[in-house]
Amino acid sequence: MISCTIAKPGTIYVKQRLGKLDPSTKTDGLIIVNPLTTVLIDLPTRTTSGELRLSLPSKEGLNVLTEVSILYRIQPEAVLSIIQNLGSERDYELIVKNTFRSAAADVTAMYLAKDMHSGKRDEIELAVREKMAATLTPRGIDVEAVLLKSIELPAELYAAVENKLKAEQEAQRMEFVLQTARQDAEKKRIEAEGIRDAQIIIQEGMTDNNIAWRSLEVLQELASSPNAKLIITDGKAPVLINE
Repeated sequence: MISCTIAKPGTIYVKQRLGKLDPSTKTDGLIIVNPLTTVLIDLPTRTTSGELRLSLPSKEGLNVLTEVSILYRIQPEAVLSIIQNLGSERDYELIVKNTFRSAAADVTAMYLAKDMHSGKRDEIELAVREKMAATLTPRGIDVEAVLLKSIELPAELYAAVENKLKAEQEAQRMEFVLQTARQDAEKKRIEAEGIRDAQIIIQEGMTDNNIAWRSLEVLQELASSPNAKLIITDGKAPVLINE
């Protein structure tokens, strides 16, 4: 009695005959086994995604609810060791997730909760991946990426962040108002200085000699006019005219 199986892409097959693993593996083609004596074990060599939703601790002691995706794959050359030491796909998947829980808790405990929600997310992801790799790579599992897909901050922290943003926006608005007021004040100051300077120039020009000279100019203009006129002057004061 025999059983036939066609190998699936991205999968590695190992025969376990009478409880003993066959060192030769199969990744393609037709696989023939005797179901009475042999068990065919298959493990994926393609990238696998493990999904988790859990609370992670922050530096200030808050619990941050997080959705995580872990991308990992087994090393084909380590498949026999994985089966012997870690078990089936379901067994080592559990080990990967437990390793993540431990590594993530160690890493996030060094960061503030707001850091997980801001620009330090990539830094946290990388630190968790490296910590996981230190444990899993020697056991035949490569961790390709750790992705913090969704992060829910505690309600009180959300409120604090929102209030901070509102305060920053209000400060920016007030700075704009003050800047506008300063510009208006500077404009009025410059205009006032211009008026003052003009008045000073006019006052400086109104000397006795200038007034006398201007009086003579007016007399000359009147003298050349054909119209009858009466001119009264003491020779010093401005001309008084009565036509």
